[in-house]
Amino acid sequence: MSQTPRHDDNPCRPIHIKPVLCAPSPTDGPGRTALEISHTRLGVAAALFVLAFLVIAGQLVDVMELKSPPDRKETRNRAAVETVAPGRADIVDRNGVLLATTLDMPSLYANPKQISDKGRVANELAGIFPELTSEKLVEAFDKPNLSFVWVKHDLTPHQVLAVNALGEHGLQFITEERRVYPKGNLLSHVVGFVNSDGKGMAGIEAGMEKRIKADPTKPVRLSVDARIQFILRSEILNQMAQFDAKRGFGIVMNVRNGEVLALSSLPDFDPNNLSSATPDQLYNHATFGVYEMGSVFKIFNTAMLLSSGLANMDTKFDATNPIHIGRFTIHDDHPQRRWLSVAEVFQYSSNIGSAKEAMAAGIPRQQDFLGKLGLLNAPKFELPEVAAPHIPSPWHEVNLMTVAFGHGISVSPLQMATAVSAIVNGGLLHRPSLVAGDDQAVGERVLSPEISDDMRRLLRLVVTSGTGKFAAAPGYLVGGKTGTAEEVSGTGYARKQLLSSFVGVFPINDPQYVVIISIDQPHGNKSSYGYATAGWVAAPGVSHIIERMAPLVGIHPVDEDSPEIRRALMIDLPVPEGRKLAAE
Repeated sequence: MSQTPRHDDNPCRPIHIKPVLCAPSPTDGPGRTALEISHTRLGVAAALFVLAFLVIAGQLVDVMELKSPPDRKETRNRAAVETVAPGRADIVDRNGVLLATTLDMPSLYANPKQISDKGRVANELAGIFPELTSEKLVEAFDKPNLSFVWVKHDLTPHQVLAVNALGEHGLQFITEERRVYPKGNLLSHVVGFVNSDGKGMAGIEAGMEKRIKADPTKPVRLSVDARIQFILRSEILNQMAQFDAKRGFGIVMNVRNGEVLALSSLPDFDPNNLSSATPDQLYNHATFGVYEMGSVFKIFNTAMLLSSGLANMDTKFDATNPIHIGRFTIHDDHPQRRWLSVAEVFQYSSNIGSAKEAMAAGIPRQQDFLGKLGLLNAPKFELPEVAAPHIPSPWHEVNLMTVAFGHGISVSPLQMATAVSAIVNGGLLHRPSLVAGDDQAVGERVLSPEISDDMRRLLRLVVTSGTGKFAAAPGYLVGGKTGTAEEVSGTGYARKQLLSSFVGVFPINDPQYVVIISIDQPHGNKSSYGYATAGWVAAPGVSHIIERMAPLVGIHPVDEDSPEIRRALMIDLPVPEGRKLAAE
């Protein structure tokens, strides 16, 4: 049966045994038309892509040829605009509380070449940013050949929304890094701040710049405790307000390793808003200020005398009459007008007795001992705001006597806290530190454990029976020393301008922390019977700080009248007659 060839609608289907290749002939009318249309469409698409790339390239060139913004340095180059500043590590306290971090923040700039109605846009921007004026914006927009003008840095989400609502093509955003300080004023002098280029300018931000930038993913953990810092700052503020004082500053330090748990200098500032900070607010009085600390220095004078072997607790010095030397007269604020033992000289804070003790020791021994305690040189510390002390030069006999009770030598509160820590902790000097976990447990011996034990007894005596009674914190065994000094004014002293300080140690039978606060230029009031001295002004503040911080650091109250504690801290008074030194 023969097959009949099948016919269908496809003219290209083979109907013969020999295959036939079917393709439209270039000469065919419909085929040629379709090919030409395809070529045309491809050409149009290619042209559009080229045009798009040219537009993008033009925008890039425009941005790359920016001129410096009016509120930034004229030397800012295009690389500084295009690249993101190197990251900075977070700063946290010893418990991980965030103190400083870096956030990406939108900033607004304008391209005046793309703004058709500059006056209208300037008015609208001034409405969104009250700190800007339309006149200054128009002036900036009208500068010839300018294609970049900073309008505002660090916009809030609400401000970004308001600018977008303007629908102005000549206004654009760029993301910048901004350093943010969540705790504001609380630790401003410790943490410090950075400049507009992200470089540390003060505090830890400057002092540990390399470490902060070395690994932005690893937080820098400080020794400070934000909770104790809050307590210190608030109590200093309370004492300043109560006695209408000009300034106040203080430190809480671990006596066993030199770690600083709190450091405050008031008035302080908000590092998030530096434009409103005054020079006095920016000044760190706790580390950069040096002051005559008054009778607090008797701690070192007494420790020097006892460690020299020239005297013991029972040795007596004549404090009957004031000392006249040259044009100076040394007298006591609480005169006993009799011979006083070393313990009583400390208890009654006798200037006369302290001067006699220093005379027995001599200038070389005094200089050597103060030098070992780090009181004659600037301390090594993580903050750049550290000052060197002011010491006598030359060091005469009158200096020997006045230094004994804290006049004629100026040190920082940081130096004072560090030296007192060495006196009470068994005699080991530790470098002060703001970094948690640094291994400083060994320390440098500057005093024997036996003399350190004697000094703890004397410091306790001041609180139980001396000028520091208001520093007592029941159950926490506070020991300490008052210090009231007239401030230097010109070539003399301003008698009504006092620096009232108290250094407290607790628990004094097994010291862990030293707390020092100074109230600058306080004024007596009704509650203090008109007095503005340390016992009335600074000692109560230390008491409140200890009561509030002790539970946070795991120190529990004890029975202060227990026989064991009384034996450990007992000093027998009155002291029997003892030998008299030739220097008397």
